[in-house]
Amino acid sequence: MQKCKYSKPLCEEIVRFIKNEYNSKKIPLHSPRLLGREMEYLWQCIDTGYVSSIGEFVNDVENDISKITGAKYAVAMSSGTAALHMALICAGVKAGDDVITQPLSFVATANAISYIGASPIFVDVDMETMGMSPQSLREFLLNNCIIKGGKCYHGDRRVSACIPMHTFGMVCEIDEIAQICQEWGITLIEDAAESLGSTYKGTHSGRFGLAGIFSFNGNKIATSGGGGMLITDDENIAKMAKHLSTTAKIAHQYEYDHDQIGYNYRMPNLNAALLKAQLENLDLCLMAKRRLANRYARFFEILGVKFITEPRECISNYWLMGIVMEDKASRDELLEFANENDVMMRPAWKLLSELRMYQHCTKDSNKNAKYLADRIVNIPSSVIS
Repeated sequence: MQKCKYSKPLCEEIVRFIKNEYNSKKIPLHSPRLLGREMEYLWQCIDTGYVSSIGEFVNDVENDISKITGAKYAVAMSSGTAALHMALICAGVKAGDDVITQPLSFVATANAISYIGASPIFVDVDMETMGMSPQSLREFLLNNCIIKGGKCYHGDRRVSACIPMHTFGMVCEIDEIAQICQEWGITLIEDAAESLGSTYKGTHSGRFGLAGIFSFNGNKIATSGGGGMLITDDENIAKMAKHLSTTAKIAHQYEYDHDQIGYNYRMPNLNAALLKAQLENLDLCLMAKRRLANRYARFFEILGVKFITEPRECISNYWLMGIVMEDKASRDELLEFANENDVMMRPAWKLLSELRMYQHCTKDSNKNAKYLADRIVNIPSSVIS
């Protein structure tokens, strides 16, 4: 076994600090904080009887997300995965196409591509942002693709979309990626599932491409229990997303008629009621996250351990905080010790390009992604009230 650089006393010191911060014996990685009017809105929803996909709370949270992000349109969905699937459909991605994404991401990013019958291409991430590297994207395109009729082709397969993901709420160099996609005739869709409240050069994440998506899963900075959102400035995309996600039902007072294959993807009003209360306290949560991140940064700097801070030009929501250990053995030592002592920590995801269902897919070296996946430890990041 590889020798660890770090010792048990250091692991003990890290765990002790985190337990003192949270003043608890058992600490989850990221739990929701219900700080406001959640119960009030839920009861209002129940009293009206509108607990499914029709109700005022759904309209309210769509308007709220539009205001928070600056997007012209927002369409509430049952999950972030559903929102990403819908974004790809509305962008015109077809079976047999290729879609470029990154290997360091949650599996939903690649799964949504596969739902359509397209194939992911995994290009490497940047060491600082942990999101898609514009340099790796450009190199892959120059070495492997051509432009024909204004469209990008990888061999005989069209590269119809590119999906960077803003890892742990840290926004990647998305403006440069957007420029590359424009040059190559590739549609940009942002997987901003983890980055509600994060901005890059003053613009909210999810606003740089044709569409962006957010997740409101139970572990996110704002939760609806389960849910997601598609945002866009394109009116036609918004209308299509709303129509298709409502089973493509033609509006009528009482008849059920559908004009194409649709999806039952709309967010229920009950979930939207919870989300509305959460969004009302988003700014407070963001401030609390930043205070915690600052305390972590000072603590780990003293220990000589790298704490992951927001990249240049990014103001991060610090959704999920993390450290980068010296090597995989040191990572595993801390993970084992912390979890045995009731402080939940986790590694980054197993790289998508290494999962059995995606091992055959095209990829570049994934060098940076492999380095980070071997060393990242996510640490407790819940809002401390």
